Amino acid sequence: MVLGTALIGLGVAVILLDIYWANPDSSLLSTISLRVIPHNIRAILLGTVGTGILVYAVIRLNRALLAPYVRPGKPVVEVVANHRRLGRGPKIVAIGGGTGLSTLLRGLKVHTANLTAIVSVADDGGSSGRLRRSLNIPPPGDIRACLAALSADEGLLTHLFQYRFREGEELEGHSFGNLFIAALSGVTGNFQEGVLDAGRVLGIRGQVLPSTAQDIVLVADKEMAQTGKAVRVEGESRITEGAGRIRRVQIEPNDPRAYPLALQAILSADMIVIGPGSLFTSVLPNLLIPEIKSAIQASKAFKVFVCNVATQMGETDHLDCCDHLAAIEAHVGSTLIDLVVVNNNLDINLPDGIEAVDPTLDGSCPVPQYAADLIDPANPTRHDERVLAEILIALLEERTGPLELLPVDGNGTNGYL
Repeated sequence: MVLGTALIGLGVAVILLDIYWANPDSSLLSTISLRVIPHNIRAILLGTVGTGILVYAVIRLNRALLAPYVRPGKPVVEVVANHRRLGRGPKIVAIGGGTGLSTLLRGLKVHTANLTAIVSVADDGGSSGRLRRSLNIPPPGDIRACLAALSADEGLLTHLFQYRFREGEELEGHSFGNLFIAALSGVTGNFQEGVLDAGRVLGIRGQVLPSTAQDIVLVADKEMAQTGKAVRVEGESRITEGAGRIRRVQIEPNDPRAYPLALQAILSADMIVIGPGSLFTSVLPNLLIPEIKSAIQASKAFKVFVCNVATQMGETDHLDCCDHLAAIEAHVGSTLIDLVVVNNNLDINLPDGIEAVDPTLDGSCPVPQYAADLIDPANPTRHDERVLAEILIALLEERTGPLELLPVDGNGTNGYL
């Protein structure tokens, strides 16, 4: 910019000199050229004024270009530096659904903007189920929660996205974000494009993708305690309602095509995080898609399973950490996971019917476990988003060196089991 400005100035000076020498006695030209001022001082004065104008123009230009990054109370330099730092962060893919996945994303977005959430589309209850049946689109609920979690500035727009109508015959129970995604799907003619556009509106760090664009139904085989017989339940919202223990889940059709961008993200990831979330109704529906499973197996990423801190009534009653892993392996037919992150703070007060998920301490777990206090003090059934994210980033950075299996002492110190 400075070189270009100087060359333009020289070109203008050549023209002015020609005009000046052609009219040496013109008083007007003498005044304009500041002839009354000594030559050296004239050069310094013109150079100073020119530099000042150039600096002022650059400042105004920078303010205009940086306007999208300005946040109240934060210096723009700090905001831009943070934006660049996050852009250089590791590529992390998070697979799951529900509240657990959005909690994970909310913590990870502080460390990297290269995030991809791959979300289950098996939900058929509540607002998502109503929109799915009436508009023939994938359920937007879990996707909407992940978009809100990844928003760079969780202000009014994000709260609006999460707002749920409490009255109105047709609107009651609907989330505004679900309706917004449905509307964008109609405008763009494509659900996936609607989700991407919703992410742009919210200014999210990363991307949220459905695991498949096809319509899938989740089916579960439940064993009844009284009779010991198996009962088949169809529909994600009905699986956890009745009595009985879930033995197996499957999706219909059983071989849907994975969403292509989801496969690309998995194959190029530095880390793949599976969970947390409802094991049978949020996590496994993604892994049961054959192309998703194959991509995870082929990926060179560091693969981590984040075990839930508490059991879920009607879904994972009485299961410990190793039982969660066994369920995944039984459904996908192989071990996809390099490491399990599990909570070791079991001294918590939980609602009736809910238990803390124990680490597997007898050495029978086939995958190494990293144990730490992951409990959110405000909600003991959920992870602390900040602590979980910091541990995952630290484990990824440690991955560049040898994996040292460190014991966990009786005081609950972080370490490997």
